[in-house]
Amino acid sequence: MTEILILGELDGNELHSSAGELIAAGRKLADELGMKVSAAIIGEAPIEIANEAISIGADQVYTVSHELIAQGVSDTYVAALEFICNKVNPAVVLTAKTPIGRSAGPRLAYRLGTGVAQDCINLEGDAGTGKMTVTRPVYGGNAMAKFTFANNETQVAVLRIKAFEPLPTDADRSGLITHIDLEMNENHVKSKLVETVKEQSEGVKLEDAEVIIGGGRGLGGPEPFSQLEELAKLFDSGAVGASRAVCDAGWLDHSYQIGLTGKTVTPNLYITFGISGASQHMAGCSASKNIVAINKDGEANIFKEASFGVIGDWEKVLPSFTATVQELLGT
Repeated sequence: MTEILILGELDGNELHSSAGELIAAGRKLADELGMKVSAAIIGEAPIEIANEAISIGADQVYTVSHELIAQGVSDTYVAALEFICNKVNPAVVLTAKTPIGRSAGPRLAYRLGTGVAQDCINLEGDAGTGKMTVTRPVYGGNAMAKFTFANNETQVAVLRIKAFEPLPTDADRSGLITHIDLEMNENHVKSKLVETVKEQSEGVKLEDAEVIIGGGRGLGGPEPFSQLEELAKLFDSGAVGASRAVCDAGWLDHSYQIGLTGKTVTPNLYITFGISGASQHMAGCSASKNIVAINKDGEANIFKEASFGVIGDWEKVLPSFTATVQELLGT
């Protein structure tokens, strides 16, 4: 048990963004435990993908391909990870909280007869025991708790997206690339991919936006969100987000939702209008570098988290706020 194994997912012919985050988390943990970082890239991938994983922090890359993997179901990823684990016996396996990773991680842990920690936002390693301690939200995001694995079996953790920043690319890093011939048959695949529907989106993805304009139930309906869109467009990398209450009410699609059960975002600037700041929402945006809150309720929880705040009616604040941004940006 001398390595940290991460699941490097593919996004078409590219390495999925979560792979860089997992490698960064694995790098931190490996340095604390005195181990190496290995990346399992499952699927048909050119050698450039493996080299990219090394350049952003991996010491070893296992490439795994099989015709069944092309079906894109988590069954094949679980089978592939189990096959690799039986060969290399890693100390830790990390997957991301993606549709594939959040399913593959727990299922792998079950097959290995070990435990799994879900929705982790931080990892720490104890070189003396070789054990990992994870930090994850509990009680609906109202508190953060630390858990340490109790046994010496392979430790499995599922990491929240955006919990770690990918490391800078170093083209001079070197590492070992090993292709593994996977033994898999139809019996390993219990589910079937019926249809893939790609989300149609314009502009900057919410997860990648450097500036996010968030709207909550305090806006009173769907109409004001067009004004938030206008404000977001003033920024080069701006996007609109929303609280769960907004999405549950049908004012916006759930793809806009930020929070514990929505998307995790880490913008440089998060400007909120009519968002109270419930713990479930803050769990998805607490890593924002600067939070600006506009809310008429001076006791709203959002002000405890905000760098700057305005107590007032959004209908009066938003027009002047937008005009000031236009003036400052010269638009």
